[in-house]
Amino acid sequence: MPAIVVVGAQWGDEGKGKIVDLLSEKVDAVVRYAGGPNAGHTLVVGDERLVFRLVPSGILHPHTECLLGSGMVINAEALLGEIGELEGRNIEVRDRLRISDRAHLILPYHITIDGLRESKTGGTKIGTTKRGIGPCYEDKIGRRGVRMGDLLNLDAARHRIEEAIEFWTPQLIAMNHEVPSLDSLCAPLDALAKELGPLIGDTAPRIDSLVLAGKKLMLEGAQGTMLDIDHGTYPFVTSSSAIAGGACTGSGIGPSRIDHVLGITKAYTTRVGEGPFPTELNDANGEHLRNKGHEFGSVTGRPRRAGWLDLAALRYARQVNGLDSIALTKLDVMSGLDTIKTCVGYDTPQGRRDTMPLGSQDGLTPIYEEHPGWQEDISGCREYEALPATTRRYLEFVTETTGLRIDLVSVGPRRRETIVVRELFAG
Repeated sequence: MPAIVVVGAQWGDEGKGKIVDLLSEKVDAVVRYAGGPNAGHTLVVGDERLVFRLVPSGILHPHTECLLGSGMVINAEALLGEIGELEGRNIEVRDRLRISDRAHLILPYHITIDGLRESKTGGTKIGTTKRGIGPCYEDKIGRRGVRMGDLLNLDAARHRIEEAIEFWTPQLIAMNHEVPSLDSLCAPLDALAKELGPLIGDTAPRIDSLVLAGKKLMLEGAQGTMLDIDHGTYPFVTSSSAIAGGACTGSGIGPSRIDHVLGITKAYTTRVGEGPFPTELNDANGEHLRNKGHEFGSVTGRPRRAGWLDLAALRYARQVNGLDSIALTKLDVMSGLDTIKTCVGYDTPQGRRDTMPLGSQDGLTPIYEEHPGWQEDISGCREYEALPATTRRYLEFVTETTGLRIDLVSVGPRRRETIVVRELFAG
C-alpha cells in the first residue's frame, strides 16, 4: 500500500497523532493536507508529552520527509516556534520539511476577527479555537489571501494584505476594534521570509514523484469527518475539507494515487465546541470518559464533551470517506464501566435511520445496544487474543455493525501500547 490517507472518523480528537506517529516509522513521507494550528496532536514519547500543531509528527523519525500541503493555512510564527522547539530537542527539521507555496498565510487580522466573532454576544457561536483559521480560509475563497509563496515576493504580499485589510476594515470598525496599519502587518514578513523561504516551494510534483517511485506515503488531515465543511454538522464545522477527498485537493495528487483510507475512531465519542452531539453523556459515565481519557483540548485546554460510540455516525464516515478499515483508539478508557452502550441508529420523525442525520436534530432519538463492560486493565495487552472476552466482543460488534475491519487497537497513550491486528505497510 504505497499511499494511505489517515482521516478522523468522528468530530476530531480521535487520537490521529499516535496512529500517524506509528505509521510514520514505516513510510518515506508524510503529507499534511488540510487545516492549520487548530489541529493538535499529542504524543507520549517516553515520559515526554509532545504537542504538534502544524509540523507532521512524522518529523520524529529521521528518515521521514514531511510536507505541508496546499490545502493548509499556516501561522508562520507558530510554525517557527514548533521548529525551534523540535530543534531544541536535537531533532533535525529543516532538511526534511517542505512547505507548499500555495498554502495560505494566517495573519494577525485573521486571529483578531476570529476572536471578536467568538466573543460577541448574540448570534451563532461555532466554538472555534480562535486561531484565525476560518477568516484565513475566507480570504482564500475570496481570492484575497496571502500565500506562503508570496513571502518570496514581498511586494506581492504587501499588495495582497492591502486588499484584505480593505475588505476587513468595515467589520473591525463594526466590532469596535482598531484597524491595523499596512506597515505594521508587513514589518515582520522580511524576517519570516528569510527563515522559511528555503523551505517553500511547489510540493505537488514532489508528492507525485514519491508515489510514482513506489515510496510509502501517508496523507493526514485535520479535525474529523463530522467537522467537514461540506459533509459535517454544518454550520458547526471547520473551514476546510476534513474527509479523505481533501487529501487530493490539499496535496495536489489525483485520487488514483490513493491505495487505502484508514479511519481513526475512539472507542467512545467526543466533541469540542458547539453543535449537535446526540450521544453526549452528562452523567457519571461522561465524567469517567472525560477524566480517564484526559479529554481536554491539546491546543485550547478546553474540556471535551464525551459520550457513547456512535456507530451510525461511523457508518456515515465510511460512506463519505470510502473507509477501507479503522484504527480504534483509547479502548483502555472503557475499562471500569459496568455497562457500555453504542448508538446503532436513530429514530426520526421520518422513520429509522441507520446513519446519523445531519439536518435538524428535532425529534432525533438515538437507538442504543447495551454491552457488558470489563474491569481489567488492558494497557498491557499486545495481542488481540490477550484482551478480555467482553472487550473482544465489543470490538467484534463494531465490525459487524459498520462492516469495517479493525487494523489497529490503541490500549494506552504510548507507542508500545498498541495491538497491531493487521500490518498496513509491509517491511
